[in-house]
Amino acid sequence: MTIICYPRCSTCRKAQAYLEERGIAYTYRDIKTQRPTQEELASYIDRSGLEPRRFFNTSGQLYRDLGLKDRVKEMSREEIIALLATDGMLVKRPLLVTGERVLVGFKEAEWEACLRG
Repeated sequence: MTIICYPRCSTCRKAQAYLEERGIAYTYRDIKTQRPTQEELASYIDRSGLEPRRFFNTSGQLYRDLGLKDRVKEMSREEIIALLATDGMLVKRPLLVTGERVLVGFKEAEWEACLRG
């Protein structure tokens, strides 16, 4: 299992603490220095069951600077994936990547359900 985070993100730190408190082993990946590739993002989107636009960090400065709020609605899956792959700060985090699933963001109940079974 891999957790993809930004070290300065408080939600990412909460997610890490959640895993550590439960003794769950994981690999840590810094989204800023090891951003997901287009191929990885396509796989993550498929395994998450979410719409591609849900992978955007909508509260991030870069998202706002690029004026993506309205543009994303008109973008194709391929365009979204290509854009997300350009900068890890565009990607909502943390990402929890397991063998079968990918969770976006940290919702404790959702993580609990995923990790139990």
